[in-house]
Amino acid sequence: MKTLQVIVLAVVLCVTSCRLAFGSENEIDNQSPLKLLRKKTVIEVCKDDGYVCEEHTAQTQDGYILTMHRIPPTNNEGQGIVFLQHGLLCSSMDWVVSGPGKSLAYLLADKGYDVWLGNARGNIYSRRHVSLDVKKGAFWQFSWHEIGIYDLPAMIDYSLNATGQKSLQYIGHSQGTTSFFVMASMREEYQEKVSFFQALAPAVFLSNSKSPLIRALAPFANIAKFFFTLFGQYEFIANTQLLELAEQAMCKKNSPFLFLCKNILFLLSGYDSEQLDDDLLSKILENVPAGASVGQIVHYAQSVNSGQFRQFFHGPIKNKVLYGNIAPPEYKLENVKVPTVIHYSKNDWISVIKDVEKLTQKLPNVVGDYLVPFPKFNHLDFIYAKDVKFLLYDKVIELVIENTENANKV
Repeated sequence: MKTLQVIVLAVVLCVTSCRLAFGSENEIDNQSPLKLLRKKTVIEVCKDDGYVCEEHTAQTQDGYILTMHRIPPTNNEGQGIVFLQHGLLCSSMDWVVSGPGKSLAYLLADKGYDVWLGNARGNIYSRRHVSLDVKKGAFWQFSWHEIGIYDLPAMIDYSLNATGQKSLQYIGHSQGTTSFFVMASMREEYQEKVSFFQALAPAVFLSNSKSPLIRALAPFANIAKFFFTLFGQYEFIANTQLLELAEQAMCKKNSPFLFLCKNILFLLSGYDSEQLDDDLLSKILENVPAGASVGQIVHYAQSVNSGQFRQFFHGPIKNKVLYGNIAPPEYKLENVKVPTVIHYSKNDWISVIKDVEKLTQKLPNVVGDYLVPFPKFNHLDFIYAKDVKFLLYDKVIELVIENTENANKV
């Protein structure tokens, strides 16, 4: 097992170092043939799919400039705002990539909702700052803690101010749930601005995670950031054009290497070949990884080791300075009063049932918990599964509508 752990860490360091060797997209000459691989933006995808889509920017208290996407309702019903927040290494593209009739953003817009898609700092749509350079380490000094206390409040405030609404419904997947619980526990005033929360595959307690990749990285949690910094790496697996070229060559349908692409995803999230669409896989990998800091990965690895949901471990000395204690404080989940529904699955190797049950027991206002009715449903199936509408989204939308109706009765 120790040999596997060393190999995984070495591979991750090697892949992230490709950014130094081959440069980022902005550093490649405009005449390069790799420019032919330019991906479609969320705006372009929505337009191709027949939906109106707007681009907005929100600035956080600590100076990060975040891009948001808005899909207005396709009718004039005006049912209110639903805010969607993506998971780790992903972006707002997740909510539209599966196309009309399947993507959650489109399904909600078709029901008359004003849909806002967030993008956390560091992903492909949120790589600007008022003073920091994205190519420098200072830009990347954050984890999902900062996404929770700065990014979500900024985007929620912007959405509400732009529409004149007082509250919204929030749906998050994976890290989109982690950051929500950070916000709700530490910036409790935002609980008044969220009327209803649906957590898809909540990534909070992770000590029972079954993912071989995560388990292999976890023992290095407290030294990993040092090693990445030593190699000049602050972004985790930057999606350079070289990697995009390799992905498109190896992961397209009918490629003899397609099974490798699938198994990499399965090792992370759980095996489910029945729900993985070969045609969709290449589109997914055009946009994933979308960008994340090393700190985000390390913070999750720390959660695996500690079995707790707590702030970042910087080391005993720095912890003492920042927190007044050698151990980081736990997030106070008992303070999260927003009505919450938990959606989980049996074959999720990241958010496993035992850890989800622990979360449910700690939250004071869980109004529902739903097990996806398909035994092989994994962590990524919450976004990309062939039958995600029938297995999950129909229930999610039913609950959104039910919450709207209840609010209108008050």
